[in-house]
Amino acid sequence: MPSRLSPQGFKPLADTVLFTPVEIGALKLQHRIIQAPLTRMRGVKESEGVWAPGDLAVEYYSQRANKGGLQFTEATNISRGASGYPGIPGVFTTGQLAGWKRVTDAVHAKGGFIYCQLWHVGRGTVPALIEGKETISSSNIPIKGPAVNGDEYSATPPRPATVEEIKEITAEWAAASKRCIEDAGFDGVEIHGANGYLLEQFLHDNVNKRTDSYGGSIENRCRFALEVIKAVTCAIGAERVGIRLSPYNYYQDTRDSNPNEHWVYLCKVIAGLPKESRVAYVHMVEPRFDEVLDEQGKMDALASYSKSAAKNVETEITAGTGVNSLIPFQRILVKAGVKFLAAGNFNRDNAEPKVAAGDADAIVMGRWFIANPDLPKRLAEGLPLNAYDRSTFYGADPPQKGYTDYTFYETKLAV
Repeated sequence: MPSRLSPQGFKPLADTVLFTPVEIGALKLQHRIIQAPLTRMRGVKESEGVWAPGDLAVEYYSQRANKGGLQFTEATNISRGASGYPGIPGVFTTGQLAGWKRVTDAVHAKGGFIYCQLWHVGRGTVPALIEGKETISSSNIPIKGPAVNGDEYSATPPRPATVEEIKEITAEWAAASKRCIEDAGFDGVEIHGANGYLLEQFLHDNVNKRTDSYGGSIENRCRFALEVIKAVTCAIGAERVGIRLSPYNYYQDTRDSNPNEHWVYLCKVIAGLPKESRVAYVHMVEPRFDEVLDEQGKMDALASYSKSAAKNVETEITAGTGVNSLIPFQRILVKAGVKFLAAGNFNRDNAEPKVAAGDADAIVMGRWFIANPDLPKRLAEGLPLNAYDRSTFYGADPPQKGYTDYTFYETKLAV
């Protein structure tokens, strides 16, 4: 029997597993399409280098809020020194927290949920963007090329963070999490441990060249991320905390020598944490996703040195998926009750099979959510999707362009 299609010719997904309920920590979601954390650089300037969510942010997140759905905010600075880009809001001033409270109130008014993704960019900034202070990382290796303000990263290489600084940043992550819950009204937080930012600068062995307890072995390189997990879950409760990881990341010059072995170790440790310290979910980026390479190019690049799957992972898992896959990580975490969110080049065709196969509990979409504020409705009903405009992803003039001016489907029909 042929597939049922909508009048527009697309398969409605309302009756698929994507539109079944799922519990993630303290949340009871009505469907499994989640808005990705998306840097948009539309903050309102409070002072030099300090930005807050304004009216446009309230409108943007409210537009995309939906009953029983989950949204992640753009990556948000835990402190003034955590920042690497203009227009990025934080959660360290009264004005920022008040701005976010307006956002969360608007999302909750529509029956939705929202988590704040918290980051520290580490070497992904330059002194001019953090009040002239030195940048820090796991080691003194700079990113190649220029920062967003045009300064070459190599002109001011990062300084290896001291153990005392690592402890201070860990404490600040926990304090920022408490502010998110108590002052800004978020439902939870996501620790950003991916995409080449500070925590991942400790995880990847081509960046981390330390010889102390935070470098060398994979056990040591995971220490910082695990300490942040324990501090944040202690501060606000494990049921309100998740972490984003990208084992196959190339962005910002991270390229681990053995992502399969190393992130299997990290997932096993996360799965083995006491319940009060174990995150509610892990959010991972598919190996095929890359900022520059196309899908085939990225998979070919990984295959050139990933010759074998991780040890002690069932061979049948990788037999059908290839060596580089998120599935082994998901299989480890599911045994501990940790939900698994998958992101990276998902669309209306490949999202449902991923969840139906039991390889993810929910799908995180970014670009399609940017262009379609009513994305879950469009997918459920088989409606056509707006195209996205890449040139407006990271700021635009005027700022609402490519941000709050994408149409809802009903609006398109009325034009």
